[in-house]
Amino acid sequence: MPAQYRADHIGSLLRPSDLLEARNKGGNAEKLRALEDQHILRVLEKQKELGFEIFTDGELRRRNFMSDFTDAVEGFDFGDAVARNWSAGDKGAAPVSNVNGIVTKKLRQTMPLTGHELPFTKKHSPGNIKMTLPSATQFPAISFKRGVTDTIYKDHSALLWAVVDIMKSDLAALSSAGVNYIQIDAPRYSYYMDPKWREWIRSEIGMDPDDALEEAVKADNACFRAARRPGVTLAIHLCRGNNRSHWYAEGGYDAIAEKLFGTLDVDRFLLEYDDQRSGTFQPLRFVPKGKTVVLGLVSSKVPQMENSTELAKRIEEASRYVPMENLALSPQCGFASTAEGNLITEDRQWAKLKLVADTARRVWG
Repeated sequence: MPAQYRADHIGSLLRPSDLLEARNKGGNAEKLRALEDQHILRVLEKQKELGFEIFTDGELRRRNFMSDFTDAVEGFDFGDAVARNWSAGDKGAAPVSNVNGIVTKKLRQTMPLTGHELPFTKKHSPGNIKMTLPSATQFPAISFKRGVTDTIYKDHSALLWAVVDIMKSDLAALSSAGVNYIQIDAPRYSYYMDPKWREWIRSEIGMDPDDALEEAVKADNACFRAARRPGVTLAIHLCRGNNRSHWYAEGGYDAIAEKLFGTLDVDRFLLEYDDQRSGTFQPLRFVPKGKTVVLGLVSSKVPQMENSTELAKRIEEASRYVPMENLALSPQCGFASTAEGNLITEDRQWAKLKLVADTARRVWG
């Protein structure tokens, strides 16, 4: 039976300024690696100090939450990336560069996706390890360019399954290598919740959104089946965008809840419930018995602190739909989905993670 972690976090943590500076300057790879090691040891110890029982390296070696894939796989052209606008509530829209690149040639894996991360984490983690990887569904959405990618992969679907084939072997290896918790980060499911993005799927991809959702679930399930091992927790994080405190989609889980919760082959759903854009807890009624919902009630985007008593009340409200023993608590997303991180301080990051751990102890003991 998968372990139950009441206090969870999505994985990424803010990069210290000296690490950002060293990476931006380039140069000596050995010195950069040593600096990464130093800060990973620090964040592992901090997670232990706060009372977490599952540990990540903060994704401190990555440029963004999906660069473990793009660094290990040839075929992406970052010079051909397309700029996009992201929203942030009353902050309006802000330009955010496409950090993923365009597929311009046949994908070819050149090294393990997390091969540069896992050995050090295994050696130094104070407890069970969580490894995060991007969903295969991430790449067709933003790496397919008509007139370019379709000369190699005929359509979005062909690119999707090429990515799945690469991910399956790595996930199988991870789950056999002592990793206790594997989390797939899947922002693209938010497209199926938001009317403007459903229309984008029709016009830009040329698919019915419901058909695209069906294929996305099949793709992620193929990856999860490859990773399934006794004692390994499998999870999916459903995100609405997280880049420099901006977001790109809104809407509750209602439109996709029955399909998503009923058919994804995971043990844990990490869900965003940090503001009014997230909708109500009612869609949680479709979560199958025995599966865990990790309530992302604490915002990683804004510095304002949440209140532990209010968090406990919201957890109690969610327990009307999912039994209390199948609930957990986390921030709604990572603190640094891209290396630049969200617009909060590291002290506030740790304060919010302490709030998650303390509230989890208060609610579940």
